[in-house]
Amino acid sequence: MDVEIDGLSVEFSGARVVQDISLRAGSGQFVGLVGPNGSGKSTVLRCVYRALRPTAGVVRIDGDDLPATSARESARRLAALPQEAVAEFDFTVAEVVAMGRVPHQGALARDTDEDRRTCAAALDGVGAGHLAGRGFLTLSGGEKQRVLIARALAQQPRVMVLDEPTNHLDIAQQLEVLSLVRASGLTVLTALHDLNLAALHCDLLHVVDGGRIVASGAPHDVLTPALLAEVFGVRAHRVPHPETGAVQLLFDRLPAQ
Repeated sequence: MDVEIDGLSVEFSGARVVQDISLRAGSGQFVGLVGPNGSGKSTVLRCVYRALRPTAGVVRIDGDDLPATSARESARRLAALPQEAVAEFDFTVAEVVAMGRVPHQGALARDTDEDRRTCAAALDGVGAGHLAGRGFLTLSGGEKQRVLIARALAQQPRVMVLDEPTNHLDIAQQLEVLSLVRASGLTVLTALHDLNLAALHCDLLHVVDGGRIVASGAPHDVLTPALLAEVFGVRAHRVPHPETGAVQLLFDRLPAQ
């Protein structure tokens, strides 16, 4: 299932924070947005999962304009993990993950055996099956993140939108979660803070700076020392990953002028 962003612009209080962004995530692709803090990555993703209405432009899923699609149909196609997900009530982990099944149920439907199997498989898939009976608010930040990813997987979407999904995760969990999402075969659009994780997992990268896309392409082609110096203000040294060959980066400060 394709995601297309066409001419997206967003204004807050008269200031344009996203300017004419267009990109496409093809079916099954893992597409990343990278850029400095405040560059507009999260704003773009919020428009994709309908938390924010753009000032101009449109988001399409499989050719259908998102605003013309019902909320229930959108939720069947697309699952999202925002950067700051808040739970106001202390649901159990099993109850939180079960919320992912709501788009597939009737108004008064109860969980079916299939729903329960789907939720259990999603929890097991992120290594959190042992947390099912715990209260969500008692979990660590990393445990909460894994549970929320399980909820998104239990939704059985065709598209997943992830805003900094590795926040609060240790190194092993970061690698496990991104590998799991990639192996799902879903179309993935994600914002990532860690450029090495982005280079390792993404098919395509879009570099966002000042609300605009300033570079797009395969990680090896995009993450050049010149671009990283200009956009991130760092000196980067490129080395190949010893197993995958993916570009990896070592950083230090730019020399004083």
